[in-house]
Amino acid sequence: MVTLFKVNIDRAMKKIIYIFTILLLISNPISAEEQSPKFNHTNLEIPRFVSLGSNKINLRTGPGKRYPIEWVFKKKGMPVEIIQEFDTWRKIKDKEGNTGWAHKNLISGKRTGILIDEYIILKKPIHDAKPIARVEKGVIVSLENCKLNWCKVEISGYKGWIERTKIWGVYPKEKI
Repeated sequence: MVTLFKVNIDRAMKKIIYIFTILLLISNPISAEEQSPKFNHTNLEIPRFVSLGSNKINLRTGPGKRYPIEWVFKKKGMPVEIIQEFDTWRKIKDKEGNTGWAHKNLISGKRTGILIDEYIILKKPIHDAKPIARVEKGVIVSLENCKLNWCKVEISGYKGWIERTKIWGVYPKEKI
């Protein structure tokens, strides 16, 4: 009789704990980002700019190979913005706003930018500096450094300065 009573108490305690757990989860929902240390585990700033490290990158609808491919990027060096992280996957966004998940091994920390207008690369970071080369809209440039309103860039062996506002791939006050 004592054993039967103890079994009933054990069952009752398990039910109470189960119900309490369910109520706790329902009353305090936590998003996947908040409950998982795998989100932003690099502790690097998000969002941040990077570039594509391969000539072919499959962008998936979710962070893993089991998710379908939605986009294929085919331009190594193209700047993209990391907007989310999960484990070894990065959710990236291109200049047109297309988003998808790519494996971190396909992304490079090398900084590049896309010219949003035709522009002349200048020898110094001032408007009346000597022109070096004319660069068309949409051309990808390597970013060497940015200070104040100017970025030092390199394209096809030409090095010089371009106004920061003419480049997609660098934030307004960001130092490179």
